[in-house]
Amino acid sequence: MSVLPLVFTSGWASGINAYAVVLLLGIFGATGLSDDVPESLQRPEILITAGVLLLCEAVADKIPYVDSVWDSVHTVIRPAAGAWVGALLAGQSGSLSDLAAGAIGGSTALASHTVKAGTRMAINTSPEPFSNFVMSTAEDLGVAGILTFAMFHPEAAAIIAGVLLLAGLLALFFLISRIRRFLRRRAQRREEKRLAARVGQPPD
Repeated sequence: MSVLPLVFTSGWASGINAYAVVLLLGIFGATGLSDDVPESLQRPEILITAGVLLLCEAVADKIPYVDSVWDSVHTVIRPAAGAWVGALLAGQSGSLSDLAAGAIGGSTALASHTVKAGTRMAINTSPEPFSNFVMSTAEDLGVAGILTFAMFHPEAAAIIAGVLLLAGLLALFFLISRIRRFLRRRAQRREEKRLAARVGQPPD
């Protein structure tokens, strides 16, 4: 069976929470739930590192504005993780070239990361702080649920991930005005901090 559906689904999930993907796949492989997971993802140091980083993300991702800073840092990390996991899965399966799997996993992760980061920017324009927590929890549960589902029904999970990705891109299009508002506010805060720092400097 082709590993392409699992590569696509793991790429989509990596764009939302790459550390959860690495940890879950490693656990699935280590427990014998899946034979498609390479041994390199099952190594204890990989699982421990992914677990620690997942805890850090679980906290940072639920705090308004901190989540957007975290997303900015992971603009490169998440697509790279999606490409890395995709290439490893392809190498384990042998049904898809490593290069093609890396390109699919990386590009899918970049697309879902763009949806995640853009949606958070829009949410951060809301005055109440609870929407961040709700959205982050929904994303974590979605990644865990769909990735687990992919172990048993990879084609169906890939279809669900594809639908969610398209829906997210469509929603992002309608949220552009709120995203621009968020960027203006962030630029304004930076300018205020810069002016405050200049005022606080002692005269020459």
